[in-house]
Amino acid sequence: MDYKELYRKAAGVMPNAYAPFSKFSVGAALLTKTGEVFTGVNVENSSYGATICAERTACVKAVSEGFRAFEALAVASSGGTAYPCGICRQFLYEFAPDLDVIVGEDEAHLKIYKLNELLLEGFKL
Repeated sequence: MDYKELYRKAAGVMPNAYAPFSKFSVGAALLTKTGEVFTGVNVENSSYGATICAERTACVKAVSEGFRAFEALAVASSGGTAYPCGICRQFLYEFAPDLDVIVGEDEAHLKIYKLNELLLEGFKL
C-alpha cells in the first residue's frame, strides 16, 4: 500500500471522530508489516484524561487483534497537518521505534518522518 492511500484511509475515517470539545477531528491509519490496516479516530470525553487519540485507537485495535509489528502510520486532521502527541509517540515507540509517520494538510502535501526522529530518546522497559 502506498502512503497516499494510507493517508486517504486516515482521512476517510476522520468524520467518525467524537470531538465535541476541541472540534478538532483526527483520523489515523496504521499499516502492519503484513499489510493489514487498522484505523482509529480521536474520542473525547467530559473527563479530559479519558480522551483517546486516533493514533492510539488504531494501535489498540491492531494489538487487540494480535498484530504488533507496524510499518507506517498516517494521520489526517480537520485542522491541517497534525502530528502525534507525545503520549502517542511513546505508545507507538513500544511497538515500532522505526515506524514511518505520514502527516500533511492533504494527500498532495505529505511529509514522512521516522517515529524515532519525532521522539528523541524514547524508551522501553
